[in-house]
Amino acid sequence: MTIEHPKALIMSLPPKPGIYRMLDAKGEVLYVGKAHNLRKRVQSYFRASGLAARVMLLMQQAQNIEITVTHTETEALLLENNLIKTLHPRFNILLRDDKSYPWIYVSEGQEYPRIGFHRGARREKGRYFGPYPSSYGVRETLNLLQKIFRVRQCQDSFFRNRSRPCLQYQIKRCSGPCVGLVTPERYAADVQQAVMFMEGKSQTLVRDSIKQMEQASDKQDYETAALLRDRIAMLKRIQEKQYITGEGGDADVMAIDATPEAACIVVTWIRGGQNLGSKTFFPRMGAESTPWEMLDAFLAQYYLSGRTIPARIYLSEAIVERKLLERAFSEQAGKKITLTVKPRGAPRRWIQMAKFNATDALRRHLAGKVDMQGRFEALRDALQLESTPERIECFDISHTMGEATTASCVVFDINGPVKSDYRRFNIEGIEPGDDYGAMTQALTRRYRKVKEGEPEISGTSSGRSGRRAPGQGSPGRGLTESSESRQGRLAAKVPDLILIDGGKGQLGVAEGVMQELQLADVKLVGVAKGRERKPGLEQLFLSATGRPTILPPTSAGLHLIQQIRDEAHRFAIAGHRARRGKARTSSPIERIPGIGGKRRQALLKNFGGLREVARAGVEDLARVPGISPQLAQKIYDAFHGEE
Repeated sequence: MTIEHPKALIMSLPPKPGIYRMLDAKGEVLYVGKAHNLRKRVQSYFRASGLAARVMLLMQQAQNIEITVTHTETEALLLENNLIKTLHPRFNILLRDDKSYPWIYVSEGQEYPRIGFHRGARREKGRYFGPYPSSYGVRETLNLLQKIFRVRQCQDSFFRNRSRPCLQYQIKRCSGPCVGLVTPERYAADVQQAVMFMEGKSQTLVRDSIKQMEQASDKQDYETAALLRDRIAMLKRIQEKQYITGEGGDADVMAIDATPEAACIVVTWIRGGQNLGSKTFFPRMGAESTPWEMLDAFLAQYYLSGRTIPARIYLSEAIVERKLLERAFSEQAGKKITLTVKPRGAPRRWIQMAKFNATDALRRHLAGKVDMQGRFEALRDALQLESTPERIECFDISHTMGEATTASCVVFDINGPVKSDYRRFNIEGIEPGDDYGAMTQALTRRYRKVKEGEPEISGTSSGRSGRRAPGQGSPGRGLTESSESRQGRLAAKVPDLILIDGGKGQLGVAEGVMQELQLADVKLVGVAKGRERKPGLEQLFLSATGRPTILPPTSAGLHLIQQIRDEAHRFAIAGHRARRGKARTSSPIERIPGIGGKRRQALLKNFGGLREVARAGVEDLARVPGISPQLAQKIYDAFHGEE
């Protein structure tokens, strides 16, 4: 429905719950919103006055409105959340979050259970504590558990093969269960106390430890009494560093600070009454402008993605959709979820601390953006560009004597690195060590689809990645996105400036590729290390010029180039090492067509190992169940050559 005739459009909308999508002239979705009453909600966008600046900009670009009616407002909330994550409309607030969070895992069913770091799906039998906001928080807690309770954290394979205690026992971080230096009963008591500590029962744990210390002292078991004394002292020091709530249980604390340019939300995680730390988010700004609107949008995206929802969520700002979000969260969690504003006691102090952290993080974030803007402008002046570049891409090649050659492409804009657009390319079909050929292949694969007008799937992957990009497939219930809209939205952006890690040779190769693709108007700069290969002495080779440009070491533009070049170098090396490690640890069997997991296991089981498989003849290989004579010949050739 077009918005050329607002009155007719509004009257055609049903007074029912649902979601609405605002589209531009090309059919690209600009904004997705939910409504209890679609007619009244859409009507609010056509007020004569009172619209926020971002909403006015949205309405200037919007040409059409599409709707999907739902049975309930809760269903509309879920559908809105799915569409925002799928379509990434640029006028919606968008949460940028990690894929997974770490946990502390306590194994079960073992004589000497293990406590360790865990990330990913929770399939193993045992107890999981968390999630924690960062891996640092997990390792800090594990370190405390080692100091206080001396429970093992080593892998089971390491534990089973010990004949003498390891270093952890020598430095009093483990009680030595691997060689029987502690009884299973005593060790089980230590594990139980560690679990109590993670459950937030440290006060009870201190009281119990004091009783045990007195009992050990009465029995003149002074060694045990001293151990308990040290444990009590450490537990009390930990309690002094944290706000411990008498209510116990789990909770999240959210505080927001916002300016017209950016917003910062700090989430503090309370588990078992203990403060596990905080995580800072800078969501992409949308049409929503007030703190409560941004917090509303953030809450839905944060929790309606399969994340564990605690029973209590404390907020620094009152929100309009509190009742709706409580119903949606309770349905997903299968328990009652409460959103609370202005709590008392310890939660109030948590909110004050989170609010302070949000304000400080936003101040530093905005200062960093101003600094990045200044660097971009300084680079424009230093290279005498016609305008300030909005997008810079940098390429680098990494290999070890020609092995596992990998190319990287990193992307920066005025806000800093755009990691969702980073790419890696596994280089194939070139002579080992041919950096020119590798650069040619990487540039061609990166920009060929741009020239052809095909969608470019962003992400950290090889050039032939088949991963589904955001927006591909079915975007959500009741909506079918046109292929034309999807293609326009996913089309790769042409950068304003391309940095090539290398000198004249690499720059000449890049110029040839861009001319072949008819993208010669893109500015190219080769970044070569100076004679002594020291930072600050880089030589910059600009396309269409023969002499290198050397910027002063204090140049902000040079600092930006160094930052982008170093990031491309880091990203290339990480990909190369991962690829090289995988190649060196894989066996020839894995590369043979027709050999899957079951047949590989059958071969190794029948011959007792890879070395014996390599020594076996064709007839011996063919005797293995599932291995035909033709496949046996392929296996033999893989180890001995086809002669």
